[in-house]
Amino acid sequence: MRNPPALRPAAGLLLAVSLLTACAERGGAGAAPPGPSSATPTGSADVALPAGEDTLVVQVADVGGFTTPEMLAGRLPIVSVYADGRVITQGPVPEMYPGPAWPNVQVQEVDEATVQQLAERALDAGIAETTDLGSPPLADATSTRFTLHTADRTVQREVYALRETAGVGGLPGEPGAGGLTEQQEEARAQLQDLLDELTDLSQTLYGEGQPPESYRPEAVAALAGPWTEPGDDLTHPEVPWPGPALPGEPVAPGVTCVTATGDQAQDVADAARDATTLTPWVGADGARWSITFRPLLPHESGCADLTD
Repeated sequence: MRNPPALRPAAGLLLAVSLLTACAERGGAGAAPPGPSSATPTGSADVALPAGEDTLVVQVADVGGFTTPEMLAGRLPIVSVYADGRVITQGPVPEMYPGPAWPNVQVQEVDEATVQQLAERALDAGIAETTDLGSPPLADATSTRFTLHTADRTVQREVYALRETAGVGGLPGEPGAGGLTEQQEEARAQLQDLLDELTDLSQTLYGEGQPPESYRPEAVAALAGPWTEPGDDLTHPEVPWPGPALPGEPVAPGVTCVTATGDQAQDVADAARDATTLTPWVGADGARWSITFRPLLPHESGCADLTD
């Protein structure tokens, strides 16, 4: 059960002004990067939103990169926009050791007109185009995956090392410091601008000092592995595991997964909020487990959704 925050009446207007201004600064919405390899711009006037309140419309997520199997499976998307107006994002995490076990996932709401506008903005940013985005000479970086679902199609585009090369350029017509041509840099800049706008909606809609609410999931995935002593000379109190029986089903090398739903999901979330990433979770058989918690999003139903 979600409790949507109250929106300010001018929210849609403020976002519209912000998006139109951003497009104007780039020389007009829908403009493709110059050059013979540019795809024909995809018009956004006929975008039809998909039906269903839990239907995903726009999502940006990190994929790949050099990290552990459990972190790959438990990684949260950067931003997810749903047909009913929910916008779910990652919130700030305190710098502490060990870190909190429960991720800071936040939700805010926009109206249908704003969702429509965000879908159109995604197309205008080039999410459906096929221009070459380049491959910067960086090892083990993540790719940023942009996804748009409309009533009649799904489009997706991945950009390798997008944030690592943001703002890195060279002389006009020559490869930049990130090994990219001017055309590639311009195409990437449009997608980076889209990402910036999507992740800055809280400022646009609510104003400084008024953050969105904490997201309360209806289901929680728990990624488990054997707990090992971290050797940091700290005390890590054991906590009885309140979720489904561990270890669960394999989802990655050395990683298993179980899904808690209903009241059990709430019990797991409550326990995780008081734990850290190094808490040993003790099962009914006395085995100790290290758990990575992944709140499931509205369009997700279980562990299988984490391995795409």
